[in-house]
Amino acid sequence: MTNEVTVPLLPCASIDDIVTFYGALGFSTTYQQRKPYACVGLKREDLNLQFFEIAGFDPEQSYGSCIVLTPDIAGLHRAFAAGMRAAYGKVLVSGMPRMTRPRPRKNADGVRGFSIVDPGGNWIRVFQNPAATPAPAPPSSEGRLTKVLATATVLADSKGDARQAARILDSALARPRADDDPVTHVEVLVYRAELAMVLNDPRTATDMLTRAEHIALDADQTSRAAPAFEAAADLAAALR
Repeated sequence: MTNEVTVPLLPCASIDDIVTFYGALGFSTTYQQRKPYACVGLKREDLNLQFFEIAGFDPEQSYGSCIVLTPDIAGLHRAFAAGMRAAYGKVLVSGMPRMTRPRPRKNADGVRGFSIVDPGGNWIRVFQNPAATPAPAPPSSEGRLTKVLATATVLADSKGDARQAARILDSALARPRADDDPVTHVEVLVYRAELAMVLNDPRTATDMLTRAEHIALDADQTSRAAPAFEAAADLAAALR
């Protein structure tokens, strides 16, 4: 058989909060009921999610999760970010709900991914569909900051351990080297700022963004660092 469809059914404390959040991301409600139990179905193009409400449910203790494969991870992230800016005035990078940025995941063979943590505490893990794009080429020379960033991404964006990821980045940033790639240096500083926001540490976030602004870059490096500076702008807006 072909053309089967699997739709994840995820827990939440309030389907109303779920509908509001996912509505900002461009989802429409396909079904909703209150009895005999509260549940809701949501749809955005070919992406379907369903949620059921549990009285007294604590989203912080949720293990709900699902994987989404998309042929255009950058486009989907941009659409979600635009929806958040329109609904909330900023991209949500801390607290619950929140969204990370697309980054290569070394625990997924370098495939780019980002995560949404919704109001129910569910992790919606979005990955570039390997079938829709060539496999990422291994870097010709992987510097120490690239390796550190990859490890921190797995810890924070995949496992949810932002504190340990921050420690790893802090250790690397405390020992700068002359051969560090300045673009990767910017990416590490911006990611450390994002983790500081997750950890409710706006002072460190501000400091990291300021340091990123002062990294000397040539024209080519500035172009390569554009996604990091876009992320920095979102973080600065969230800090205001």
